[in-house]
Amino acid sequence: MSPDGLWSIGELAERAGVTVKTVRFYSDRGLLPEAGRSSGGHRRYGAEALDRLRLIRSLRTLDLPVSEVGRILDREEVLEDAIAGQLRELGSRMAALRWREAALQLLRDCTAAERAERLRLVGAVAAPPSTAALARFWRHVLPPRLPARLVSAILDAAVPQPPSDPSPSQVLAFARLHAFTSDARLGTDRCRPASRALDGGYRPAVLYDGLGEAYALAAADLRAERPPQKGEALDCFVAAHAGSRGVRDTPDFRQRLGSVLAETADPVVGRYWQLAGELSAAPSGPPEPTMGAAHDWLIAALEEQTAGPAR
Repeated sequence: MSPDGLWSIGELAERAGVTVKTVRFYSDRGLLPEAGRSSGGHRRYGAEALDRLRLIRSLRTLDLPVSEVGRILDREEVLEDAIAGQLRELGSRMAALRWREAALQLLRDCTAAERAERLRLVGAVAAPPSTAALARFWRHVLPPRLPARLVSAILDAAVPQPPSDPSPSQVLAFARLHAFTSDARLGTDRCRPASRALDGGYRPAVLYDGLGEAYALAAADLRAERPPQKGEALDCFVAAHAGSRGVRDTPDFRQRLGSVLAETADPVVGRYWQLAGELSAAPSGPPEPTMGAAHDWLIAALEEQTAGPAR
C-alpha cells in the first residue's frame, strides 16, 4: 500500500486478479465505493475494497445480474431470495435442455416417413412445455358454474405434468396431447356426463365431487392390479350419479346407469385419456392410473355387476 494506506485502481485490480476496466465498471455503478481520490484526481481504495470486489466476483459467477448484486451488498438477507430465484431459473433452463435432448433423440431415431409429422408435433410445443392448452380443454369440457375449488381440483388431477426428464416416447405423447387439445375442431364437442341422460334434476357439483372420491378409490384398485369388481369404489361411483339426480342407489338405477354410460361415452374425452396414459407410461413399472383409467375400471365393474340378475 501507499503511505496513506490506500491502493490505486491498478493496484486493486492486480491484487484481485481482474482488469482495471472491471474495477472501474463496478465503481461507476456504485458497487465498489472509493476511499478517496489522489491529488491528481485518481481513484483510491482501502483494503476492504478487495474483499468487496471478491464478493462481487463470486456473486457474478452465479450469474446474478449486477442490479441484484447491488441489492445483496446493501442487504445481506436478500441473498437467500436471489439464490432461490437463480435455482428456479436454472431448473427451468435444464428442463428445457432435457426436453430438447429427448425431442432430438425422437427425431433421430424415427423413420424418414415419420419425421415430418413428428417434427411438426414437436415444433409446436415450447421447451419446457406448457400445459395451458390442456387446461383450456378441461375448462371447455367441464359443466359451467362449477365451484372454483372443484374446477381447480379437477384440473390438478386431469392435466398431466410433463416429466422433468422425459423419454423420447413421452415427448411424442405430450406433443400429440398438446396438438389434440389445441385442435380448433374440438370447439363443438362437449363432455356429457351420464347423469344428464337420467331422470330427475341434475347437480353437476354433487356429481363431480363424488366422482373425484370414486376415482381415487378405483386408482388404488388399479395399482393393486385388481380386476373390475363391486366394492367401495363402485358404490361411491354410483352414489355420485344417484346423488346428483336426488335419487336412491337401487339395483334398477344401476341397470339404467350402466346402459346410459355405455351409450354416452365421449370419444373426445376418451382420446384425451388415451394420450394422457401414454404420457404417464414409465420405462419401468406400471403407469400411474389416470382419471380416465379409473372411470373405465368403474364402468367395467358396473357392467360386471349388472350383467347378472339384479339383486
